[in-house]
Amino acid sequence: MGKVIFNSDDFGYSRGVNHGIVDAYSEGILTSTTLMANMPGFDHAVTLKKGLPNLGVGVHLTLTCGKPLLKNVDTLTDDKGNFKKLSFYNNPDFEIDWDQLYQEWNAQIQAIYRAGIVPTHLDSHHHTHTFGKNQEVVIELAHKYDLPVRCNFERRDEVKHVDYFEPYFDDIGEEDQSKWQTNRTREQQIKELLEKLRGNETSEVMCHTAYIDQTLKNVSSFTVPRVNQVEFMINSEFANTVKRDSDIELISYGDVFN
Repeated sequence: MGKVIFNSDDFGYSRGVNHGIVDAYSEGILTSTTLMANMPGFDHAVTLKKGLPNLGVGVHLTLTCGKPLLKNVDTLTDDKGNFKKLSFYNNPDFEIDWDQLYQEWNAQIQAIYRAGIVPTHLDSHHHTHTFGKNQEVVIELAHKYDLPVRCNFERRDEVKHVDYFEPYFDDIGEEDQSKWQTNRTREQQIKELLEKLRGNETSEVMCHTAYIDQTLKNVSSFTVPRVNQVEFMINSEFANTVKRDSDIELISYGDVFN
C-alpha cells in the first residue's frame, strides 16, 4: 500500500490562500501544508490550525518572498529590506552569509513552535533549500529539530524523507498548456501519478491550493491555477479515485516519522 501525503505550500501567505488550503483539507484529499512564518496571513493560519488538529503543518522556509523575521540579515535582503528575488539565486555562484540564512530560517521554525504548532517537516518557498550551500543549512536544521525534509534535493539521503516526491501536480490547475512543466496530457499525468502513488511505500505530492485575494493577486504571478487545484482536490474523479483506492492511504508527515 502506498502512503501518500498531499501537501499544499504557502499556508500563511494570505487569508485567501489559507481558506483554500483549509477547504482542500476539510472537503478534499489534502493532508498536509507548510506554513510561512514571515507572511501577513501567518496569525490567521495559526488560528485556523487550532481547529484542525489532524492537519499536518510543516515549515515553508522562506527566502524569496516578503521580509525576514530578523533585522541583521543584510546579505539576504535588498535595499528596501525585502528578501531578494528568486532571480538572485538563479545564479549558481550566488553569495550570501550562510550563518545569516541559518539564523533566519531557525527564527522561522522557532516562530511556528512559539505559535503552538509542532511542525511535521521542512520544505521551502521556491525550493530554495535545494540551492547550493543552502542545502547544508537545511540539513543542519533538520538534524537540530529531528524533522524530515522534502526530498527534491541532491543531499536528501542525509535527512529523513519519503520515497517519492511529485513536483508536477501544479500542471493540473494550469489551463494554459504552454505553461505545463511536462509534455504529457492531463490524463497521462493522472494515470502515471496514480501508478507511482500505489507503487511507492511513501510519497509526497506538492500542490498550491488557494483562493485569490488582493494579497495573492498583488504579489504572486501564480493565481488562477491555485483555485483550480482546490476544486480538483475536492471534486475531481482523481480525488474520488484516491479516496476509494485500497492501495492508497492518505497520511501526513507526522504519520510516517513521529
